[in-house]
Amino acid sequence: MESLYLLIPLSILLAFVIGFIFWWTIRSGQLDDLEGPSWRILHDDDKLPQKNRLKRCRKTKKS
Repeated sequence: MESLYLLIPLSILLAFVIGFIFWWTIRSGQLDDLEGPSWRILHDDDKLPQKNRLKRCRKTKKS
């Protein structure tokens, strides 16, 4: 019974901390775009500027 005097306030405090962290992520925009990064990784980068292509070619030739 004595352990409940400690566990109940700790669980309430933990619930408030989790709620605050969730509220902070919503307000800061962490969860705005969930699908964008997963689609962005599939885009092909064939249309790189000429400078980047030359740098990439030079790096591959050296190795």
